[in-house]
Amino acid sequence: MIRYDTPDVVTPTACRIPRSVSPIFMQKPLTMTHHLHLCCMALCLTLLNLSSDAWAEDEPVRLKIGDEAPSWVDLVGTDDKTHSLIDLQDKQVVVVCFTCNSCPYSVDYEDRMIEFHRKFRERKEGIALIAINANLKPAERLDKMKERAKAKEFPFPYLLDETQQVAASYGANFTPEFYVLNKDRRIVYMGALDDQTQADKVAQRFVELAVEAALKNELPLTTTNPARGCSIPYKRIKR
Repeated sequence: MIRYDTPDVVTPTACRIPRSVSPIFMQKPLTMTHHLHLCCMALCLTLLNLSSDAWAEDEPVRLKIGDEAPSWVDLVGTDDKTHSLIDLQDKQVVVVCFTCNSCPYSVDYEDRMIEFHRKFRERKEGIALIAINANLKPAERLDKMKERAKAKEFPFPYLLDETQQVAASYGANFTPEFYVLNKDRRIVYMGALDDQTQADKVAQRFVELAVEAALKNELPLTTTNPARGCSIPYKRIKR
C-alpha cells in the first residue's frame, strides 16, 4: 500500500483517503505488467493520432467579397490548350463557374450558361465566362468533358482542375457555383447564377447584375447568394 504519511511529514486525518474508497492505484503498487499495459495503450493512441493527422481532406477556404481572386495556371481545357487567369488580362470582367458533367443541377444550367455567354460576348468592355471542373469521378475525366463540350457546343472554355487546388482556393463547395471578378480581379459576387433552379421561373439574375455593377466599378446589391447544386467531393490527401 502506498502511504501518504511518512515519519517526517504527518498527513492530517482529514487528508487521508480511507482504504475502502481510495482508487485502486492508491491501494496497490503498479507491477511490471501494469507498466507494459500502460505503455502499449500510450503507443496505440500515439499511432492512432498520427494516422488521423496524416490524412485530411483538401477542404476549401471560403473567400470574402473584395478578396483578390486566386489565380490558376496551365489548366488543360477541352480544346487541348492550357489556360491561365493571366490570359484574360484584356477582359474587364471574368465569371468563373465551377461545374461538372454528371451533376443534374450543372446539366440544367448549361443552357443558361450558353445564353449568358452569347449575351455578353459582344460587349466591347470584354467579359469572359470560364467553366472549371474539379470533380474526380470517372464521368468527369477530360475525355468525357470533351464529349460533353462537343455535344452542347460550349462557346466558353471548359477546364479540368485535376488537383482540385483551384476549386479549394476559391472555396467552391457546389456545382454549379459562380464567382464574378472585376477588372482588378477582386471578388464582387459569389454564389448562384440566379434565384431559381427552373429556368422559366427565374426573376433575378444575380451574376448578370454583378457583371453590370463590376463594369461600373461598383458592387452589386446582392453580393452573395447560396449556390444550389451537388457537393464537390474533395479528395483525401496524405500530408
